[in-house]
Amino acid sequence: MHTATGTAAPDKQARQHASHLQWYPMTEPAEFANADPLIIASGDGVWITDIAGKRYVDARGGLLNVNVGHRRPEVRAALISQFDRIAYYPSFDGTATPVSIELAERLVTLTGQEHMARVLFGSGGSDAVETALKITRQYWKLSGKASRTKFISLRNAYHGTHLGGTSLNGNAAFRQAYEPLLAGCLQVETPWLYRNPFSNDPEELAAICARLLEREILNQGPETVAAFIAEPVQGAGGYIVPPQSYWKRVREVCDRYDVLLIADEVITGFGRVGAWFGSRMWGVKPDIMCLAKGLTSGYVPLGATLISQRIAAAWEGASSGAAHMHGYSYSGHPLGCAAALVVLDITERENLPANAARQGERLLARLQDLKERFGLIGEVRGKGLMICLDLVSDRRARIPVDASVARRLAELARNAGAVVRPAANYIVISPALTINESECDLIFSAVEAAFLTMEKAN
Repeated sequence: MHTATGTAAPDKQARQHASHLQWYPMTEPAEFANADPLIIASGDGVWITDIAGKRYVDARGGLLNVNVGHRRPEVRAALISQFDRIAYYPSFDGTATPVSIELAERLVTLTGQEHMARVLFGSGGSDAVETALKITRQYWKLSGKASRTKFISLRNAYHGTHLGGTSLNGNAAFRQAYEPLLAGCLQVETPWLYRNPFSNDPEELAAICARLLEREILNQGPETVAAFIAEPVQGAGGYIVPPQSYWKRVREVCDRYDVLLIADEVITGFGRVGAWFGSRMWGVKPDIMCLAKGLTSGYVPLGATLISQRIAAAWEGASSGAAHMHGYSYSGHPLGCAAALVVLDITERENLPANAARQGERLLARLQDLKERFGLIGEVRGKGLMICLDLVSDRRARIPVDASVARRLAELARNAGAVVRPAANYIVISPALTINESECDLIFSAVEAAFLTMEKAN
């Protein structure tokens, strides 16, 4: 039974019944068939409260997207104001709303350093990636190079759940259930310092992985390769931070063979890594940028694909075949655009990228201390407020633990007051960018308590 406000009935039987009715993303339905799901009833800042009234630090930041925190009154006011004007109108057939125009202008201005020139809106990150792939294919056709159809991505990459993004995902677990997928999608080695067969030296590894990208382009034939796509810091693959020079080397390789560079900034955009954008942090200008998550801080679904002046010029100079036969019912949704504008205001006013860098560095250092105390932790890594504890059963051999270990540790951390996310053999931490030192300390304490409890049990 549900109340008029949508609050689920608190009894265990009702919760278990609900778990049968609702399928959860990235899980096996049977896994939750008899589970007692965590039902979040409210949120405030970096805090969330379940239906039993227990409060937790939201160390997940929603799903790496609640950058400005829960229940911001400024966002609520903006949504109500826009709702009182018009809640929805499509952007098809050359129609716009004042708020979508304002956001497009704001995003182009914000990415002026990257020479972005045009914006196509969607409903989220997967839309943003799919749009980027279609734009890339059409760009090469308009440029008279229709043979450029192939995409290269990284092993361990994650680019969403649409067909194109799924085809580019570097982890087989995200692909196997849906194969066969889009032809012409290839993966090359990830510059992962902790797990790679080449080198323990970061700059040597960067050079090797850039050469492997170049080798794959040459092997396929440069005239057939449309783009290389990558996350500035890999998310679902394990919060993998590349060596400092890697992205600059990749840009050089792409320029050498006239291959477009697509930056999947769905997670890294808008301050998560301690800079406004991940590609900017690495000093690189991509040809296309995919944005979502922090764009609206999760308040309303919205994504955006930004294209550079170079790409836009192909459409502006075309005499035919330049129609965008692509779009979504909710492209440029007025409520999403209204939320995005005020979230950008908050991000700028409170300088959240700088806070993410500062708090992330401090939390990362504290978590590094846990590695010295607990043999389960093989590596602690991260950038800004994207932090990962890589769990191993054998530290010397770097053998990943079973996923059940990460799930148990996450459960114990939750019992201690912080909701972290288990993913494969990782514990990942990504709180709101508004978090302060004392709240970071609470996350640390909960994670520490989880490891202590696990150690005592074993």
